[in-house]
Amino acid sequence: MSNYITEEQLSQLPREYGDAVDSIRKRLPAELSKPDWGIVCGSGLSGLGDHIVDKVAIDYDSIPGFSNSTVQGHKSSLAFGYLVSDQKRVPIVAALGRFHLYEGHSPQTAVFPVRVMRCLGAKAVVVTNAAGGLRHDWEVGTIMGMHDHIGLPSLTALNPLIGPSFALGPRFPSMSDAYDPLFRVQMFKAAKSLGISHRVQSGIYVFLTGPTYESRAESKFLRQIGADAVGMSTVPEVIAARQSGMRVLAISLITNQVVIKDYFDAKAAAEQDISLEEVERITTEDSKEAANHEEVLEVGKLRADDVRKMVEYVICNTPV
Repeated sequence: MSNYITEEQLSQLPREYGDAVDSIRKRLPAELSKPDWGIVCGSGLSGLGDHIVDKVAIDYDSIPGFSNSTVQGHKSSLAFGYLVSDQKRVPIVAALGRFHLYEGHSPQTAVFPVRVMRCLGAKAVVVTNAAGGLRHDWEVGTIMGMHDHIGLPSLTALNPLIGPSFALGPRFPSMSDAYDPLFRVQMFKAAKSLGISHRVQSGIYVFLTGPTYESRAESKFLRQIGADAVGMSTVPEVIAARQSGMRVLAISLITNQVVIKDYFDAKAAAEQDISLEEVERITTEDSKEAANHEEVLEVGKLRADDVRKMVEYVICNTPV
């Protein structure tokens, strides 16, 4: 596959892709109309867009085929411009908000922005997310480079490639090499240069539809099948990116610890005749460990700058 999508290839895709590309390019200077990299910003990480140089923002609702993101911590626009480091200027496009299945979007809608990035010319994509930690030896605020995924919905009925074959890639793409090793090496080099190697790990992300956070039994199951972090996005976009020939770096920010502790023993409490007031106290304390979206956004604010600097390093120091 060539680095850029030809007009002939674009004409073979559903009409909405050509319409989206035409609409976008009409509003961009020529030098930004074919970005080298795409970025998908996860919950609390859309601040990456504030550091794009010579930024041109285009609202989703003005682009044919795009929906709007409805989740707090996500914006509904594409940001075009440059990431700059050591005199290097790399043209990029960043999706400042994504579409989740739990919002009611289809998997095909969820991956539309990544496919449009490829149609515009992007050869690689960085996909970021906020995730729950399934390993209690990793602190909240850990940054995880994904080296593999488990896509429970995409293994069954919610794979974004279901339907007519997408003309930019194979019908049956492999996911065994989805996450680019060179990009991960560069990510760890960035962590070392920033002095945050102790906060950066490599692991496996498991994708669920949400929007509920996991039960304790579900959390134990996810850990037992090998997952290190859990979230509600990313895997559909990675599948679509790889199928269309894009190289991928995916980064999870661990924003909360998933609850895997033992259950309150109601039978023992009854046999010991513990007062109802004491039961209420114990269970109230227990419930404070439950995940919530405000916590996700707060940790995102605290660690977003580290993620941004790592992404800048990788993009500005890795030819594609």
